[in-house]
Parts: sequence; C-alpha cells; structure tokens
Amino acid sequence: MTMLRSLAAAGALLSLSLLAACGSGGTEPAPSATASTVAAAPKIKIGVSVPAADHGWTAGVVWWAKEAMALNPDVEWLFQTAETPDKQIQDIENMMTQGVDGLVVLATESAPLTPIAKQAHENGILIVNVDRGFLEPVADIFLEGDNASFGRKSAEFIVDRLDGKGKVVILEGIPCTVNTARVDAAMEVFNANPGIEIVGRDTGMWNRQKSLDVMQNILVQAPEIDAVWASDDDMALGAEQAIVEAGRQDEMWILGGAGMKDIVKRVMDKDPMYPADITYPPSMIATGIQMAVSVLEDGNREEIMKFMPQHLLIDVELILPENAKRHYFPDSVF
Repeated sequence: MTMLRSLAAAGALLSLSLLAACGSGGTEPAPSATASTVAAAPKIKIGVSVPAADHGWTAGVVWWAKEAMALNPDVEWLFQTAETPDKQIQDIENMMTQGVDGLVVLATESAPLTPIAKQAHENGILIVNVDRGFLEPVADIFLEGDNASFGRKSAEFIVDRLDGKGKVVILEGIPCTVNTARVDAAMEVFNANPGIEIVGRDTGMWNRQKSLDVMQNILVQAPEIDAVWASDDDMALGAEQAIVEAGRQDEMWILGGAGMKDIVKRVMDKDPMYPADITYPPSMIATGIQMAVSVLEDGNREEIMKFMPQHLLIDVELILPENAKRHYFPDSVF
C-alpha cells in the first residue's frame, strides 16, 4: 500500500512537471520570443523643407539634402521644395499632419515661416533650423554660416583693395536673418571708412535675373562705380551681365559670395572681374539633417538634447587666387 502511494505521488509529480514544461495549453510548448514574433519598431519620420532650386546655392542645398537622406535609409523621409513662403508653410502643415518626429527647415523667408515653426515646436516636433533663422527662438537646433563674418570680411576686402576710397554698389538678398546679418556687418565697416561712398543699394533677391534688372537701373543712376558687393555668386553673375552689356566692364570689379565653382575658377585664373570670393557651403543642410537623425534615431531625444549644441556657427573664408584651388570642386552642382 505504501509503495502504491509512492508510485501515485511520483506520477502526480511527473504530470505537474510535464504541464509546466508544456505551458498553459498543456499540449504545445510555449513559443519563444524570436525576431519574427516581435513587432518591428516604427521608423522615425523626418520632414525636410527647403527652398526650390531657383539659383545655384539652393540647387546645392537640394543636392546635399538628397545625399544626406540617402545615407539614412532607415528613416522615413518627407522631402519638399517650395518656391514661396506660402507653399513652404503648406508643405510643413502636411508634414505635421503625417506625424513627423522632426523637421529640418531652411526657410524661404524668415518672418512668414516663424509661426508654423513655432506651432510645430509646441506640438513636440524636433526643429532643426538651417541657415535662415526664425524670428523667435523656436528651433531646438539652429545651424548657420557666420553671416556677420561674411559681411565683415567682404567689406574689409573691398575697403583694402580700394585703399579706403571708392564708390561701391550693394546688392542685398531675400529679406531674412541671413541678409540682415551680412549687410549690417558690412555697413559697419563701410561707415567706419569715410572714403567709401555707397552709390547704389537694392535687392537682387539672390536671383540672377533680378540682379541683372536691378544693376541695369543702378548703372544708369551711378556714372562712377569702382566695386560691386553682390553678396552672392548668382547675383554677381546677373550684375556682371548688366555691366558687360553696358560696356563698363573695365571700370569696376565684383565680390560675390558662397563659393560657386564657376566663380572660384575665375578667381583661380585671376579674372580681373572677380579678384576674390567667400565661402558659404550649401552642405550645411546635410549637417542639419544628420543632426536630426542622431537626436531621434534611438528614442533618446531628451538625453541627447542635454548635450547637443543649440546654436552652431560655421566660419567663412575669403577665396583668393592663392587658395582657390582648395575650394574648387568641378564636379559639384554648385
């Protein structure tokens, strides 16, 4: 009898062991947690909104943006270019509707884009602002070229080459923080040199055709011009066309800006129309895109933002015949 009780107890223990091994179903082993049974983590979604490639520098921006996005295939990208602020606002609204985690924005113009950027920021979307700043501090990260240095170094070169005395034309760009910083810094230098006379000042909107039209009017109004500060290489080419068509190419020279390969080549070849240029790389959009990815990709945004710089300033450099080869990239789109 004692032996029977022992056998029964042993059988019960064996049954309990089998049930534990088989799981609650009692007949099938419990499935193991494999990669195929765990839902894949959703991709992060980042919107990139930039101006349309309506001149050389923005064409470079579009090219570099696509290069940077291609390096990050695990991100779901929403990419749009815009010809106007209204179109860019609409693009960003659509991106917000689609649930982006972050936005990388190079504004067509600063003022109109500030409210929609502020709205996105208040909705918890990471904002990386590149080049043209918003009018309120709504960006989590702001990356720009040193536009004050751009204006100051350009003006100092002009003053030095004119030996402190000459008649100068200023062509401004699109109304935005970039243009304001450049022009304000340049004017500080010009105003500190009483021998410099500003004989014409208008906006070429960073556009070759607009600059051609504006320069044609200035040439009629200003019979004497020694130098043109175009503040952008596309505007420089438009101004040059007007100067050549007026037959006044031997009277003046031009300083543009941004390092367009065609202008850099002419500096390198010591073309008298272009004694110098100044850097302002469109590749900064790729830097902004990569920063957005690095903040968002592992879900550690709050921790990463504790040490991420909120404002990054890229220095600019004068391009002269002796260093132009270092800045000349013949295969570049810009």
